[in-house]
Amino acid sequence: MLVGAETADDAGVYQISPQLALVQTVDFITPIVDDPYLFGQIAAANSLSDVYAMGGKPLTALNVIGFPSRFLDLSILTEILMGGLAKIHQAHAVLLGGHTVEDAELKYGLSVTGTVHPQKIVTNKGAREGDVLILTKSLGTGIISTANKAQMAEPEALQQAVDSMVRLNDKAAEAMVELNSHACTDITGFGLLGHAAEMARGCGLSFRLFYSSLPILDGVREYAARGLVPGGAYCNERHFGREVFIAPQVPEVERIILFDPQTSGGLLIALPRAKGEQLLQSLKEKGIAGASLVGEVINREENLITVE
Repeated sequence: MLVGAETADDAGVYQISPQLALVQTVDFITPIVDDPYLFGQIAAANSLSDVYAMGGKPLTALNVIGFPSRFLDLSILTEILMGGLAKIHQAHAVLLGGHTVEDAELKYGLSVTGTVHPQKIVTNKGAREGDVLILTKSLGTGIISTANKAQMAEPEALQQAVDSMVRLNDKAAEAMVELNSHACTDITGFGLLGHAAEMARGCGLSFRLFYSSLPILDGVREYAARGLVPGGAYCNERHFGREVFIAPQVPEVERIILFDPQTSGGLLIALPRAKGEQLLQSLKEKGIAGASLVGEVINREENLITVE
């Protein structure tokens, strides 16, 4: 076992030869959009992301489904599975099967097995002092999803969030590995500050984030100001907030965005400062819009994360 549960990394890694290791993960979510095909795509992209965050490539997938067949037509299940299969194929992986159970609440995701060279694993604990931090997707999918559930999300804002969530992190992972990045995690349920705190704790250093540089989806600030915030954001704030210092210049009403739980979020990548612009340029050339240099790795301070 090369990577286990010790540092709350995105996936486990098990070496099977000097040149080959398996990356394994499982994840599932409840619906955040009404369209079942889109939900399938988003859930699959979210599950596949953990393999990309380790620098690996997905190989096989198994469906994991909880379905309330007494309340929903089986055609909905078919659409969900078709959406998931489309993302599996886009990732150049294959579907081997899966398991479905009767459940009062709809859930869907994947168990994914990928591959990585044992010497090229990217964990969440390898950041070094002086590294810069690059985020590859904009924040706010949880808040926009909450606004959508309240039927208060503008169509343009919702579409932007959906486009972000269905986008695989494959190209971002390729660019990260090409530049021998030091550390990575994907931003999902713990929000930006939660996952950044785990990264900082893993490497024994602190992170400084630049609020004005954070990419945030259109409409998110307005929805947050109106209280359209998922409960998970407040849970994240309670759990991780004591390890975070947020400077007074960050608007009070917008601070919760930093704890917003993301679905199929971007990669947070740590790499040498000299390679930061190279990574941004590579991401741009690969068609990844919205990637930004959002912070730096500093010597260990009292707080794991400072936002200024």
